Amino acid sequence: MLVDDHAIVRDGIRLLLEQVDDFQIIDEATDGEEALEKLKTGHSSDENRPDVVLMDISLPGMSGIQTAQSIARQHKQVRVLMLSMHNNEDYILRSVEAGAAGYILKDTSSDEMVKAIRTVASGEKYYSSPVATIILNGYMQQLKKSDKTALKTRRSKLSKKEKEILQFLVEGMSSREIAEKLQLSVRTVDNHRANMMRRLQVRNAAELVKTAVEEKLI
Repeated sequence: MLVDDHAIVRDGIRLLLEQVDDFQIIDEATDGEEALEKLKTGHSSDENRPDVVLMDISLPGMSGIQTAQSIARQHKQVRVLMLSMHNNEDYILRSVEAGAAGYILKDTSSDEMVKAIRTVASGEKYYSSPVATIILNGYMQQLKKSDKTALKTRRSKLSKKEKEILQFLVEGMSSREIAEKLQLSVRTVDNHRANMMRRLQVRNAAELVKTAVEEKLI
């Protein structure tokens, strides 16, 4: 199914895809609402249901992203391939989150469009090269944010006293030296050290010190 509000664009894509022997254009729609209605009422049998919806991201009314989300939720067997002029991180990442199986740009070659449709129809994902780069960069940014959150959480697990003890451990002091410094019993210092090892999921004092330095816990 082709979904685009510009008839001349749909005509051009139809002309291109009709030249591919094993491709069949089942239907067209000018907006998201029409596409969803046709999927709901016009293609109840498998033979009349499109494998792929090739859809513009900029549609009047319901956007392509909103439509993709509805298709992913209501017609799980239908795959959505976004076709857009927008090489924009926000559009791309939102399309992926909405459940689109692929995203290609309108300046893509005819060969790549055919390859993208075949890939998506087979159950795989397909993204144009610049789109894949943007997705990877977005993923890496999310990882960095997650790492910062995890570090903040690990820091918050340590009490003020434990951070003091950890600082002395990093400086190479023994439990007895730390106990004398903080006016605690050796047993109390050892208990604090054991608790920190458990919370930070390390096996020994050496790993505890290594983690403290690498993750800047003190």
